[in-house]
Amino acid sequence: MRCGWARNELAIRYHDEEWGVPVHDERRWFEFITLEGAQAGLSWDTILRKRDAYRRAFKEFEPARVAKFGDRDVTRLLADAGIVRNRLKINSAIGNAKAFLAVQREFATFDDYIWRFVGGRPRINKWRTLKQLPARTAESDAMSKELIGRGFKFVGSTICYAMMQATGMVNDHMVDCERYRAVIRSAEK
Repeated sequence: MRCGWARNELAIRYHDEEWGVPVHDERRWFEFITLEGAQAGLSWDTILRKRDAYRRAFKEFEPARVAKFGDRDVTRLLADAGIVRNRLKINSAIGNAKAFLAVQREFATFDDYIWRFVGGRPRINKWRTLKQLPARTAESDAMSKELIGRGFKFVGSTICYAMMQATGMVNDHMVDCERYRAVIRSAEK
């Protein structure tokens, strides 16, 4: 049994290997902030198909490198058919890299900063149907507000909640999904 949204090979692999597993790696955090922002208005399947191209285009999501991107890089990215060629999203990724580095300077790691929104531990939900999944929560509202205040873009509450799901801040696997208990165990390590 899997969550109902995992319907194609790429989504199934993402569901079975990544979605909901707690993230504590700085580059992975920047990757998810970038990809979740790029996904706004699009399907997650579209972003998954473009993920490898994003990794190449955004220097393996090394925030210090992306923060140095200038006009030439923006022009290069706008010409890259492998990614979402939206100037606002590209510029937001560059600005988000700068904001990400500022958070690291203040909190030592982005990981230390972001996990505060759930008290440092994943929230374990007990959903039985996809219809029960919220699009946003009080925690994602607070995260969005604070990230925006720190200069991040494309971090609305719905985007923040999707990032929380993807990075294991919340376990939103259905209770009958084979990954539900596995993700709980991975969070306990």
